[in-house]
Amino acid sequence: MSVAAFARLIERLAFTPSRTGKLALLEDHFRQADDPDRGWALAALTGGLAFPAVKAGAIRAAAAARLDPVLFAASYDFVGDLAETVALMWPDTDVATEAPSLADAVQRLTLAGRTEAPALLAAWLDRLDDSARLAFLKLVTGGLRVGVSARLAKTALARFGGRAPEEIEEVWHGLAPPYLDLFAWLDGRGERPQVDHAATFRPLMLATPLEDADAAALDLSAYAAEWKWDGIRVQLVAGAAVRRIYSRSGDDITDAFPDIAEHLGFDAVLDGELLVAHPKADTGDGAGEGTPEIAPFNDLQQRLNRKTVTRRMLAEHPAWVRLYDILFDAGEDLRPLAFADRRARLEAWFARTRPERMDLSPLVAFSGFDELAALRRGSRGRAIEGLMLKRTDSVYVGGRPKGPWF
Repeated sequence: MSVAAFARLIERLAFTPSRTGKLALLEDHFRQADDPDRGWALAALTGGLAFPAVKAGAIRAAAAARLDPVLFAASYDFVGDLAETVALMWPDTDVATEAPSLADAVQRLTLAGRTEAPALLAAWLDRLDDSARLAFLKLVTGGLRVGVSARLAKTALARFGGRAPEEIEEVWHGLAPPYLDLFAWLDGRGERPQVDHAATFRPLMLATPLEDADAAALDLSAYAAEWKWDGIRVQLVAGAAVRRIYSRSGDDITDAFPDIAEHLGFDAVLDGELLVAHPKADTGDGAGEGTPEIAPFNDLQQRLNRKTVTRRMLAEHPAWVRLYDILFDAGEDLRPLAFADRRARLEAWFARTRPERMDLSPLVAFSGFDELAALRRGSRGRAIEGLMLKRTDSVYVGGRPKGPWF
């Protein structure tokens, strides 16, 4: 697959508004493209590529060597996008050369040094037309905005291979581009990729809204209740040399929360709610920090989507994780256990581990729907989003199965 062919895919995705249409385009691409190019394309669409030496400065340096500086400055000021400006202004050449393959471009850009990057970019821009140049430069800068989220790309991948999206998520974070083992499995040419659970994200189990018809048929004696805290759902993955914090969608947000990451010195995979909280003083009873005061969600928003976290930010908006569940304990997969058993394991694990900046989300005692409604009304202003009902015999299943959790 050439860079020009990749550019055509990107252009078609950008001009296809419907989700169904984008899925069809991606499925067809996975079916028609060869390895390793389809894997590199997948990595580009899911944010899995990085070229440390090839930044915007390299593009500007290439442009400065080939374009009129005054005209370029005026055009850039009008267009407002560096990649688009360079792609439109780059002079066509009469040299008939074949466009580079996507695999060759990715591999050479990955190995390129800062000094050679501008010349390398210029040589490839000479071999492309303006639409392919734009896609190439967007690939370089990581600015592919074509309405394809990582989740959508994985859904298309699952449909291509006849698998559930949760199966893709199970192995995704243990694999690296160009995903040769993954495509071999989906093509039916190989076994499911083996990944180390200690380093990977596992799809989170989600609750479904409780409708009136569901409530009427519900046997509340089979359910436990707990608060849904007003933060963001996270998964903590820790083990030998592994400390990761994943968002609900599987994005690695570890670097944004060093105050949590530094306390992941255990061997477990945990499900919880990321909050901003101000711990109360240690009471001296050996239990560590006291029950914290949970801050409003607006405080947590100050910590989200930041590339750098200042000491002031850490001091004013300290992060906290309130734990809901335990998925792995010292390598043992606990997801097949009933919720009641996992809860007992979580409580035992927490009692012996006592990680800092974490506590357990308490279960809520109740006698019926009237009491649950009263509890929910009384929770306003306490950084609580609502209540969750979980069947005590429910196993942990990724996704949103209806019935086990409401």
